[in-house]
Amino acid sequence: MMNSTFYPTYFMLVGIPGLEHEHIWISIPFCILYILALLGNIMVMVVILLSTRLHQPMFIFLSMLAFNDGLLCTSFAPKILSIFWFSNRAISFTGCLLQMFFIHSFTSIESGFLLSMAYDRYIAIYKPLRYNSIITIRLITRLAIVFVVRAVVLDAPCLVLIKRFPAFKTNIIAHSYCEHMAVVKLAAADIRVNSIYGLFVAFTVLGVDLLFILLSYTMIFIAVFRLPSKSARLKAFNTCTPHMCVFLSFYSMAIFSFLSHRYGKKIPPYVHIIFSDIYLLVPPMLNPLIYGIKTTLIREEIWKILKKH
Repeated sequence: MMNSTFYPTYFMLVGIPGLEHEHIWISIPFCILYILALLGNIMVMVVILLSTRLHQPMFIFLSMLAFNDGLLCTSFAPKILSIFWFSNRAISFTGCLLQMFFIHSFTSIESGFLLSMAYDRYIAIYKPLRYNSIITIRLITRLAIVFVVRAVVLDAPCLVLIKRFPAFKTNIIAHSYCEHMAVVKLAAADIRVNSIYGLFVAFTVLGVDLLFILLSYTMIFIAVFRLPSKSARLKAFNTCTPHMCVFLSFYSMAIFSFLSHRYGKKIPPYVHIIFSDIYLLVPPMLNPLIYGIKTTLIREEIWKILKKH
């Protein structure tokens, strides 16, 4: 199969090439991260749903982020664990494309929700008197729809572009999940269009969102430093701290994974793949912890629920 071209009905995921003999040990932290991500995000959604005090725009955004995080890590973690535990490496051609679509779509939606949360904090600090009239349920619903539609519209063409390949050199994916460029590089055809479109999507989503998030926080810091009292500045800054921690962890890992995949040829493949997996697992695991620790209202509501049970 390596010496001829063909059209595969399934792909074989290697897992983490070069560390196959360590898969069982690697599966332990992966499994722990996945369980913590699921439980943490479910806890955040349940607490926000049950507490009327948390039925506010900021926490509605957070519940949407938690729901998306749960879907993101579930779109790939079970398959990775099945590779580590049972050597279940096969994935159908259609299943591979669907996994790739969901991973990239949920990542795009995550970026959009982080942008929405930055905008929410910008309005809360820069225009506090108009906050309730600007950040409404109607606006939140529209933003959610826009970011979901954006993800589908931008990521769906990737599937079409891959389906158009007449043949593939191999069906062995040297990765632990179906990542766009990892699949594209297997094609026995010109992949320039796919590569350029992948870059376009990455810069359109992550690049544009990151730019507006940085702009929002620049405006927030300007507004905070203009506040007359030190206590007011500290209070305003504390409301933004969880958001900054979350978007820094997400975008720093996203940028490293993106750049190392395309330009880090000297980086061992297993290092890149481990970081790619961590990029999809760690932010969903960290987000509930960051908000749970940093947000007083969430901490209080969690304790109330725990005391009742």
